[in-house]
Amino acid sequence: MPRSLMNRLGACVPAQSAFVLVALGLTLAIPAGVIVRTFEPSLVLPAFSVLLFMSAALAVLVAILLKAVRNRRGLTLWDIAGGLAITGCAASVLSEPDQVTLLFEHLFERRATAKQE
Repeated sequence: MPRSLMNRLGACVPAQSAFVLVALGLTLAIPAGVIVRTFEPSLVLPAFSVLLFMSAALAVLVAILLKAVRNRRGLTLWDIAGGLAITGCAASVLSEPDQVTLLFEHLFERRATAKQE
């Protein structure tokens, strides 16, 4: 990468935000892989929307704990939380209400069978 491009990237995303962004990305990627592997295809989109909303809440919590500045020129944790929330809204709009009820029935059935055993 050219040095000027690296300097611009470093100015936009501070080292602390870059570390948090990678950590949030991993906390999003691992459960997403589990969702794709274990759920039926019709339940994947509602499960992704729930995952994205939870990730947005986690990003907000981290931003509050790190006292991240809200109004800055570059990318902030608040921007990341907003992007995750908007993506979660899009995923929930694209999924059908029947699929959401099936997702929660599927999750509660698993919990009930685990308690019986």
